[in-house]
Amino acid sequence: MRTAIIACALALLSGSAARAEEPELRPGPGRELVQANCAACHTLAYIPMNSPFLTEAQWTAEVNKMVGTFHAPVAHEDIPAIIAYLTAQYGPLR
Repeated sequence: MRTAIIACALALLSGSAARAEEPELRPGPGRELVQANCAACHTLAYIPMNSPFLTEAQWTAEVNKMVGTFHAPVAHEDIPAIIAYLTAQYGPLR
């Protein structure tokens, strides 16, 4: 009985409830790259949460930190498109 309760609790915690909280990112070139690369390591909720504050230089620093410091598996040729998307869709001028 105890094992069944623990199993149910784990299923609820790791199930669709966590995925349901993911925000729908704004449409634009590079969105798919951001979704595929950023969501591999953390929630996409960080993007709109930080968007009022980050300029192009700051988005560049964030992406470079994720790749260089945290070793995010992002192809180097995708980095400019990711930064461009984040700046265009979630920069401070939006």
